[in-house]
Amino acid sequence: MIDNSRITAYESQLNDFDLDIRRGALGELLSQAATDPALLEPERQIANMHCHTFYSFNAYGHSPTSLAWLAKRHGFALIGMVDFDVLDAVDEFFAACDRAGVRGSAGLETRAYVPEFATREINSPGEPGVYYHMGIGFASSVVPAAAAPILSDLRARAARRNRELVARVNAYLDPVKLDYDKDVVPLTPSGNATERHIVTAYLRAAERKGGAAAFWSEKLGVPHEQMDKLLMDAAKMQNTVRSKLMKQGGVGYVQPDAGSFPTVEPVHQLIEACGAIPCVTWLDGTSAGEQAMPELLELLVGKGAAALNIVPDRNWNIADAAQREIKVKHLYAVVEMANEFALPLNIGTEMNSYGQKLVDDFDAPELAPVRKAFIDGAYFIYGHTVLQRAVGLGFQSEWAKGYLPERRDRNDFYTRAGRVLRPGQVAGLGLTSAWSPADILAKIELG
Repeated sequence: MIDNSRITAYESQLNDFDLDIRRGALGELLSQAATDPALLEPERQIANMHCHTFYSFNAYGHSPTSLAWLAKRHGFALIGMVDFDVLDAVDEFFAACDRAGVRGSAGLETRAYVPEFATREINSPGEPGVYYHMGIGFASSVVPAAAAPILSDLRARAARRNRELVARVNAYLDPVKLDYDKDVVPLTPSGNATERHIVTAYLRAAERKGGAAAFWSEKLGVPHEQMDKLLMDAAKMQNTVRSKLMKQGGVGYVQPDAGSFPTVEPVHQLIEACGAIPCVTWLDGTSAGEQAMPELLELLVGKGAAALNIVPDRNWNIADAAQREIKVKHLYAVVEMANEFALPLNIGTEMNSYGQKLVDDFDAPELAPVRKAFIDGAYFIYGHTVLQRAVGLGFQSEWAKGYLPERRDRNDFYTRAGRVLRPGQVAGLGLTSAWSPADILAKIELG
């Protein structure tokens, strides 16, 4: 019989900042599942390939280990972690996926500057030329020495922006002030804080001072009666503070320019040096830059991009019927464009904002026309990841490019491999670079 209180306690320990505690809790949960299989939901053809961990910010506090257990317990066929500006979570995540028998992938998200779109907003609202970008299919937290300075620069830039933001907001919120090193950095296990950590720290600091409702009402310009309700809703309060203080028009906001972020080229250099895949990201098709999506894809594919990331829920799960119709059309159009450009899809909910789902609703009628493309993309990145981790035969390898020079053919191979490879299976196959893609598929299917 399942002891729910015990399970809840171990699941809480999965998010402890002590890695040994996380590992121990996963072991206990897996032992319980072995004793009582009813703890685990049956596996379904659903996936979330874009989950942030607490190494950047996860709204539910999930560690990399916790995400692996989440997929195992709730029957996700695949799961992928992504963090802003760091690869700190990758090795822990794969270790947990391997123990749990979960299909996993790992990615990195950052912001870059696209000078060719300097006058057009792309996917960072109100910031022309600024572009959220990704790499997917990383195999390790270890970065080749030649590319390590690029990753260090991403982290350093983020920390510098955060410190400057806190200084501006401190001046406005006085007497509520933060010490960045004491109040913000400890909120994440490796010091890679984000704006959302800063918001959390300000909310805690205001609460310690007392009279939080009156304080925030004055500072945010929100009527007292409305503020009382906001403080009862953590998600809305977090988003309100961030929107009013740190986004465009807020006292902490500074308009970025060409020097605020690296260009796409060094980001691609980092991603490709790690054997991973540069991945275009798409918001909702409404900005000037995304209205010119064929031009943007031509540009970024020319620079090495080979996949496309979508957050489906914000493109169909919309209360306003007219807006929903518009955005669903944009969603179908970008999926078709991805197919035309031979870009597999990486999809997921992000989980870095309160209220985002643990996994997309794959049974939603609006997703029916694109469901197969979503799942194919998840298996593609898993197939690449398994072969890259095991024997260095991922999508970017010379082996793959030699046998399958056309990207579409490579896509098909890694998708097929991902679909038939069971978690843990590849270790016993004895694969080598002397084998052809056809040899590997035959061996996998026999094994």
